Amino acid sequence: MLWLVQTETIKTNMKTSIQTFTFAACALALAGVVRADDSVAGTWKTRFDSQIGQQRYTYVFKVDGTNVTGTATGEREMGTNTAVITEGKISNDEITFVEPLTFQDNELRIEYTGKVNGDQIQFHRKVGDVAEEDFVAHRVRQSSVTSGIKRAPTSDTNAPPAKP
Repeated sequence: MLWLVQTETIKTNMKTSIQTFTFAACALALAGVVRADDSVAGTWKTRFDSQIGQQRYTYVFKVDGTNVTGTATGEREMGTNTAVITEGKISNDEITFVEPLTFQDNELRIEYTGKVNGDQIQFHRKVGDVAEEDFVAHRVRQSSVTSGIKRAPTSDTNAPPAKP
């Protein structure tokens, strides 16, 4: 009889351990997704030299789980173009996506891989079979000043009156 009680206790302990492990694994997986969302969602800017001259880019990323969507706007001497990001993925601090681009009547597939580190993403991009570049994009933080709206100065109600 004692053996039967011990066996049931072992089974119960094992079941509890498996449930705890499963819960912990799910929590860690969810934490990775939340971290990814917090780390890349928003606006990022960069500037780099390429075979066609200086380029400035603005990336706007949106994150849904491990999927990344958004736009890539490139400014170069020949003009500005905006492309919708495709095949975007995020996993922990790694981001990948494709920028489809039409350049001089040619369809180009620009493949990005990046590593997120705080307010920077170290990118490597492959422009079809034509070129490759490495550069750093920086997060654009929203200013605490509202755009163009001037606020009236506020007075501290606990401050003594100004002396004349």
